Amino acid sequence: MLDRIRRREPAAQSAPDAEHYLNGNTHLIELHNVVKTYKTPAGDFVALKGIDLRVDTHEFVAVVGKSGSGKSTLINMITGIDRPTSGQVFVGDTAVHKLSEGQMAVWRGKHLGVIFQFFQLLPTLTILENVMLPMDFCNTFPMRERRDRAVSLLEQVDLTPEMNKLPSEVSGGQQQRAAIARALANDPPILVADEPTGNLDSRTAEAVFALFTKLVQNGKTILMVTHDKELATRTTRAVIVADGEIVDDRR
Repeated sequence: MLDRIRRREPAAQSAPDAEHYLNGNTHLIELHNVVKTYKTPAGDFVALKGIDLRVDTHEFVAVVGKSGSGKSTLINMITGIDRPTSGQVFVGDTAVHKLSEGQMAVWRGKHLGVIFQFFQLLPTLTILENVMLPMDFCNTFPMRERRDRAVSLLEQVDLTPEMNKLPSEVSGGQQQRAAIARALANDPPILVADEPTGNLDSRTAEAVFALFTKLVQNGKTILMVTHDKELATRTTRAVIVADGEIVDDRR
């Protein structure tokens, strides 16, 4: 399958289990004085201003803020999609801010499930193949088990009837559920979702939120970026971001 999209796997990086923290951190996720500055034609723009954050296992955390508040940038520090200008980011025993690009890709694939607002499914692969892809990329399960595992995950999100269709042949809600199944493919301890219900109708959004709640009950840790304050009240914790700072942290 990887040959079909002409993607080369980076060199693997060994990483201890997230339960054994070797950098002095005592929480699953820790951010220490994280600053992110972007260069713009109008001058430097400081998106994050000395963020400190701690997240423990089995928490369901909503990161809430208006557009431009810095909430997505904050999440991107944790996933390694973006890097801090200064400060430190630890996830489990991994100093995320120190990883190379090659190390980052492999580490993220094994330890984080990332769910995007616009799904980011590969259009030339079927729903089933999209869910199998992280296992192929990270070589996390024996090849003979990958299809069965992908089918099982699609069963959890009620998508087995659509598994042989291309993403363009299913609805937006079905694409989001496929993206959740894909994020679970390597059984990561942490799921990070950036406005996962932002493009869904209310009924489908409710189904996605219910699935997240069930995943937390089954041991996952979830960080969900949202601008929906009502939705945030239904999580176990809401971190409020404004102008690049955490202005409230409600449990």
